[in-house]
Amino acid sequence: MIWDELRKITQARVGLQRSGHALSTKALLELEESHALARDSIGAEWDSLPLELALAQKKIPYLSLQSAVEGSRRTYLQRPDLGRKLQRESRSILESLKLEGQKPRMGVCVSNGLSSFSVQRHSLPLVLGIAEGARKLGIDLAPVFLVPNGRVALGDEIGQLASLQWMVMLIGERPGLSSADSLGIYLTYEPRIGRTDAERNCISNVRPPDGLGYSQALSRLFYLIAQAQKIGATGVILKDESSETPQLPE
Repeated sequence: MIWDELRKITQARVGLQRSGHALSTKALLELEESHALARDSIGAEWDSLPLELALAQKKIPYLSLQSAVEGSRRTYLQRPDLGRKLQRESRSILESLKLEGQKPRMGVCVSNGLSSFSVQRHSLPLVLGIAEGARKLGIDLAPVFLVPNGRVALGDEIGQLASLQWMVMLIGERPGLSSADSLGIYLTYEPRIGRTDAERNCISNVRPPDGLGYSQALSRLFYLIAQAQKIGATGVILKDESSETPQLPE
């Protein structure tokens, strides 16, 4: 049947079975399960300890910071503005990291965003891949910033305070009824407070095996970095026409 063929190429709910004017029991229970997973992913706190231990084992420096969100996930959801800035103590820590080195400096920030499940499942392979890619291309990598309850724009403040040329934000995306663990990668050239979403690039739906794979996501990321280095910008003027991972220009 046509529905069987469509289901092979999409996770969207197509051609659902019905019982009279309502969904069949099986389809209804599957929908309710997906809805529950999405709610759980949004509401769950992020336990960053497994990621911290893995980074320590790989001898990758990291720094735990705090956003201005105080209290529960409810506060994070009700006050998006607080997720876009750091606590005062975290600002002071970052201001002490400013360096005057000649190499391009890249920062990687990990936050659970709107899906704690996504960073728990997908952040480590991506951080390791970014660290390896940066090493091969001669990009000096700052400590990995771990910030619970952050928003995408939080990376701009971190990048400005730490004097970074690049900010790569790994953050949980808003869950849907077929994807409770989708992770997004945001790249910003010369991050600073006040950057808009039009000035950054996004690689979305990273969640193998059902979404974008890790190697594909990393290939696209380093392609965008190389192209951004040429034009001195990220955002709407930088188009993703990647086919493989190139080398950064001299």
